[in-house]
Amino acid sequence: MNTNDNAQEYPISITGRHVLITEAMKEYAKEKISKLDHLSKNMMDVHVTMDIQRQEHRVDIMIQAGRFVIKTHASTHDMYASIDKAIDKLTARLFKYKSKMQEHHAKALSVVDLEVNVIKSGLNEVDEVNDAIEEENQKKIDGEFSHHIVSSATVPLKTLTSDEIVMKMDLSGDAYMVFRSEEEQKIKVIFRRKDGHYGLITPE
Repeated sequence: MNTNDNAQEYPISITGRHVLITEAMKEYAKEKISKLDHLSKNMMDVHVTMDIQRQEHRVDIMIQAGRFVIKTHASTHDMYASIDKAIDKLTARLFKYKSKMQEHHAKALSVVDLEVNVIKSGLNEVDEVNDAIEEENQKKIDGEFSHHIVSSATVPLKTLTSDEIVMKMDLSGDAYMVFRSEEEQKIKVIFRRKDGHYGLITPE
């Protein structure tokens, strides 16, 4: 079920998975999101997904705010509580980076297109890039694992400082990002570690 709120200055899309979204649920989510305006004046569109799986009521929120994509989610045993929790996470992130986001918007960014291939691996539950590389290097038998490219996409390669790329990772929740370091003018890969910190790869 999809709905768009045209009364807002930006569209709000609400999607339900395994749940019938009531008008009360939609209005509750929209009211909560509308209170974020004072934190981000650059919101362009908002996507909310509500899902119920095994008694867990999950809410995912994605906001396009200028150059930034901000993602968060929350799960409880009540959909309204999950909405509140997800909004609280968004508010905390926006408060944390509000001034830096404003500085970032004023900065002229150098952007080029970068092609990225997503490779499907026979390895399961390998979340960190270094772990995957090390394990693959230890395999001596060709063909032990089956790998093939499952998708290909072109993404922007931005020139960013170390602080800016960490901020973008925090806001987006993405597993990794490829960027050009403003300090060194080198292409680097930042990835999310299991312990919550970030790792950085600099190709030679």
